[in-house]
Amino acid sequence: MKKILIATALFVLGSTHINAQKAPVNWYLQSIAKDGVFGTGATQAYEYLNGMTPQTVIVAVIDSGVEIDHEDLKGVIWTNKNEIPDNGIDDDKNGYIDDIHGWSFLGGPEGDIDHEAMEIARLYNNARRSFEGKDTSKLSGKELEDYKEYIELKADFQKEQGEIEMQEKSLGLLSGYIQKVKDASNGEFSKKTNKAYVPKDDMEKRIQKRVSLILLAYEAKDLDGMITEGAETYSNMAKFNRINTDSLRQILVGDDPSNGEERFYGCNRYEGPDAMHGTHVSGIIAAQRGNGIGIDGIASNAQIMVLRAVPNGDERDKDVANAIRYAVDNGAKVINMSFGKYYYQDKALVDAAIRYAMDNDVLLVHAAGNDAKDKDVEDSYPTRRLSDGTIASNWIEVGAASVSKKGKTLLADFSNYGLTTVDLFAPGVDIYSTVPDGKYEDASGTSMACPATAGVCAIIRGYFPELTAAQVREVLMKTVVSYKKKVVVPGTKRKVNVSDVSISGGFVSAEKAVEYLLLHR
Repeated sequence: MKKILIATALFVLGSTHINAQKAPVNWYLQSIAKDGVFGTGATQAYEYLNGMTPQTVIVAVIDSGVEIDHEDLKGVIWTNKNEIPDNGIDDDKNGYIDDIHGWSFLGGPEGDIDHEAMEIARLYNNARRSFEGKDTSKLSGKELEDYKEYIELKADFQKEQGEIEMQEKSLGLLSGYIQKVKDASNGEFSKKTNKAYVPKDDMEKRIQKRVSLILLAYEAKDLDGMITEGAETYSNMAKFNRINTDSLRQILVGDDPSNGEERFYGCNRYEGPDAMHGTHVSGIIAAQRGNGIGIDGIASNAQIMVLRAVPNGDERDKDVANAIRYAVDNGAKVINMSFGKYYYQDKALVDAAIRYAMDNDVLLVHAAGNDAKDKDVEDSYPTRRLSDGTIASNWIEVGAASVSKKGKTLLADFSNYGLTTVDLFAPGVDIYSTVPDGKYEDASGTSMACPATAGVCAIIRGYFPELTAAQVREVLMKTVVSYKKKVVVPGTKRKVNVSDVSISGGFVSAEKAVEYLLLHR
């Protein structure tokens, strides 16, 4: 799931954290040495690289889709030069017709997948159909073991669904409250009208206080829309978790969801119905630098290959595997994967694709996740830990750092972490980047920290092309910016060293990596 922490993550009534510190627009390009923030140091890295000419590096963005004609992206979108546009022929014989800028594994003759169920819902619904109407008291052997697993899965699903429905209810309460403020203020909602509104009961008093806090971090004009969007998101999650989305998939895409070996399906509508997440990710990596508009991406030498495989809901393993293989086969040297889930149906299929990327020297950069979990205890998927025990050497797992200059809040309070599973941290809070309709917005999540790191990788792979994917990872791990004071473990009040919650013990730094490579060339 491409879980992105915009305002909706702050709307649960019991939540306690609001990030009221406004981050500089380009803080992810800055450095600790010059600017006092744990950005990537890309600006300083380019000073070291002045006069050098890099190779172009194709970065595949496996995501929700990308607005390829965005003013800040249209000049950096990869084009398949071996394919003639819109002639209905697979000119390059790669199995995909008219794949000019990438491919979508979520579309077909009848339309495009937007919303999907979560993986746990697909697993639960499939298992439920297997045991419906059976006398479970007479089960034995493997069937009995399967039934016991189903009961555990059912409990997990009901817990997950309950949390989703709680979020949906909370957002509904907020939406209703804001409408009451508008009704009492001639349609105006602002800090002033929120303060002037007289609550009708204790619940409204609580909501009013909560909204006042949120308005410290967000403009009132944006808040209503974000709440509406959040409510719709959780409503759709709850709804699609209850239905057989395999049937919808077969109608729209036309493939067999159960056939993991099926590769050549989909369409070239790689923007899709909701390209917000993928567009934001792509801007962080490669938005046109120095054009005087919008933002500057991290890698001036990157081209974005668009691979649509991540819906609003949990991605399917076959789509992820096929997207990785497409990226490898079509020249990508870095793959950004700002998605993840806690359940899977066909890990072996994705593992094989990861190994394929490793064998072909392609670097995989993956977001650690936004649930404040210890990945050493509960890992998410996909993961570099393959089923046969292999640890993929071409994999970088990225947690999120904040713009805070107060050490204890340096790690984003939502970020997953792990002493043996998360490699490093990168900018992931209040990242201003490209979004559809030619616009720009802030967003937070390890989904943002991941492309910040992928952008640094693209710089390294372009200016130092002799390095393998594994060596790029080694350099980034060796050159992280360390932090000697204690930080708060996300989701807790416990304070530890950064080295206690990550492998490298630090924050990605293009500046230090480039400096190191130039000295050791």
